[in-house]
Amino acid sequence: MPISISSREFNQDISAAKRAAAHGPVFITDRGKPAHVLLNIDEYRRIASKGRSLLDTLTPPVSLDLDFEWEPGRATIAARAVDLEA
Repeated sequence: MPISISSREFNQDISAAKRAAAHGPVFITDRGKPAHVLLNIDEYRRIASKGRSLLDTLTPPVSLDLDFEWEPGRATIAARAVDLEA
């Protein structure tokens, strides 16, 4: 399972992040959102040699049970009159 740490935690203990990357990807977050991924060089080379994008490789399969469900609403865009004299 990937590990997630904040940017602050990463800056305070880079060695721990490097050790964790030996066991899998380490997601580094900024304000709670993933911003970077730390991989060991062997894992990066393995991923790069497959011809798949890094994003495809790190994205969990659709079959995983996610913590949330989201159904985006359909956008309604209507034309409206423009008042050029205002």
